Amino acid sequence: MKHNHGHIVTRRPRVQQSASRRGLMVALVAACTVLSTALLPVGQARADSYPSKPVTMIVPYPAGGATDVVARAIAEKLTGTWKQSVIVENRAGAGTTIGAGTVARAAGDGYTLFMTTSAHTISGHIYDKLNYDPVKDFAPITLVTKVPLVLVVNPAVPAKTLPEFLAYLKKDGASVNFASPGNGTAQHLSGELFKIATKSAITHVPYRGDAPAFTDLVGGQVQMMLATITSALPLIHAGKLRALAVANGKRVQALADVPTFAEAGMPGFEAATWFGLLAPASMKPELQQRIYKDVSAIVATPEMQRRIEDLGGDVVNSTPEAFAAFMQEETAKWGKAVKASGMAPQ
Repeated sequence: MKHNHGHIVTRRPRVQQSASRRGLMVALVAACTVLSTALLPVGQARADSYPSKPVTMIVPYPAGGATDVVARAIAEKLTGTWKQSVIVENRAGAGTTIGAGTVARAAGDGYTLFMTTSAHTISGHIYDKLNYDPVKDFAPITLVTKVPLVLVVNPAVPAKTLPEFLAYLKKDGASVNFASPGNGTAQHLSGELFKIATKSAITHVPYRGDAPAFTDLVGGQVQMMLATITSALPLIHAGKLRALAVANGKRVQALADVPTFAEAGMPGFEAATWFGLLAPASMKPELQQRIYKDVSAIVATPEMQRRIEDLGGDVVNSTPEAFAAFMQEETAKWGKAVKASGMAPQ
C-alpha cells in the first residue's frame, strides 16, 4: 500500500500476478489446440482417433470357408493393433450380394468393413436388380490374396498332363462334363473361358457348393473342374483327383510340382478367386489409407504370409489404388465370361 497525493494505491503481489499470467497462457494454448483440431479435415480427425469402438468385418460366406479363415486371422491381429474388437459377421447368400448390400448401405466411418471375393465383381453381370453398384459403392482397401484355380480331373480320365487332356478333348470332348459350386461362380465362368480357349464341347454341371461338386468329381459322374487350390488340395494329396495345371502366372508353393498353364503349353490362361477388403464408398481417403496401412502391415508378416500360402494363395497386399484398377479389370473379364456362358440375368 502506498500514499500518492492523498490517494491509496494497492499493488498485487508480483507472485500472484505472475501466476495469473501463467494461467492465462495455459488457457490460450489449450484454446489454440482445440481450434487447430477443429480446423483439421473431418476425415483426418476421424483417422487419428479411429477406432474408438468395435469394428464389424462382414464376410458374405458361411463360417469355416477360406474367406472366413483369412478374415478371422486378419481381424484377430487388427484387434491387437487397434485395441478394439474386430468382429467377423457372416452374412452368406445370393452370391455375396446380401453381405455386399449391407456394407454398401453402411456409413463410411470405418466401423463396417467387407472381406469379399471375385464373386463381388461377377454379381453385377448375373443379377438384374442389385440395389448397389459393385464398384462405385465401395472403397477399396487392399487386395489381400489371389487363390489360383487348378485344373483337376478324375483319375479315370486318360490324361496325366494338360497336353494329353487337350488331345483327349479333341477326340471325346462332348462326353466331358465340368463341375462348379454353382452358376456364376469363378469356377463356373473359368470353365466357360477354358471351353472358349480350347474350342471344346465340354458341358457345365452346377452344384450347390464345393462339397457336392467334389463328391461327384471323385465319383466320376463329372470329369473335370477348375477348382480353388484351397478346396482341391486335400483331394489332390490323397490321390482322389489329378492336378494338371495351375491357372496362374507362376507356380504356387502348395502345388510346386504342378506346372502353370503357360508351362504346359497354354499361355495366357489365368483364373483365380481372390480375397479383398472393401469399405463403403463414403469413407474419407485419410481413413481409407489408415486402415490400408494397418492391414498391410499385418499381411506383410511372415506368419500371415505362411497362413495364406498354406491355403494355396499368392500374397498380393496391394494399395487401394492398385486394388481399384484390379477390380475394373476383373469386372470386364467376368462380364466376357458371363456373356459367353449364355446365362440369363437372375
